[in-house]
Amino acid sequence: MRARRRAVVEHPSPNFGPRPTDAAIDLLILHYTGMQSAEAAIARLCDRAAAVSAHYVIDEDGTVYRLVDERERAWHAGVSAWQGRGDVNSFSVGIELVNPGHEWGYRAFPAAQLAACAQLSRAIVKRHAIPASRVLGHSDVAPARKQDPGERFDWAHLAHHGVGLWPPDEPADGDDDETGVALLARGAGGPAVLALQTALVRFGYSCPTTGMFDAATETVVLAFQRHFRPGRLDGRFDRECRRRLAWLLAEMD
Repeated sequence: MRARRRAVVEHPSPNFGPRPTDAAIDLLILHYTGMQSAEAAIARLCDRAAAVSAHYVIDEDGTVYRLVDERERAWHAGVSAWQGRGDVNSFSVGIELVNPGHEWGYRAFPAAQLAACAQLSRAIVKRHAIPASRVLGHSDVAPARKQDPGERFDWAHLAHHGVGLWPPDEPADGDDDETGVALLARGAGGPAVLALQTALVRFGYSCPTTGMFDAATETVVLAFQRHFRPGRLDGRFDRECRRRLAWLLAEMD
């Protein structure tokens, strides 16, 4: 039986502007609100002084609020980039999921909220022909600044419903891969690190390509883990991370 289509509650925000005339929408960005209640989050996203907004907010009970029309440029991503392109707001749709976030008692996203997110996201990606590899979290496009929607968001659930990518779970034993490349961590350097950095950039992350596993690289690896390998958030790139990134890159081809 098909899920009942939820009515969208109109709650207009004044915080938006026009998209560039040549900007096709080709990214969907998911966030958490990071505030203590839905009411507080929506109030801030509609406050002219705050100068922030999103296209949609999804409450924990599954209620969907539309704040900004998708045809307009909402102010949700801030300083961000993907595949070398900045001003993510100009070519993305932003969804905020009500959740207190890491600062106020980060918790799992309820089933009703995830179901509403899957339904809304599926409609958005179909409407704009957004590729699965371009359904992202705020932390993906702004790894040095953001953690949302974080490691508790169920990306696998979203992918199961036809939105985004989720690597199959095939845990690898040990930290070395078949080529003998060991786990990479801060302080490492050389061709293996450069190959890792190049692969992360190819997928879309803003990552240095110096061949040195520095603090900036560690930050990007953490962002990758939050989205695609949430069971291990240590900023170190092991065989399982490598396998998942290789799978993602293959799905892009």
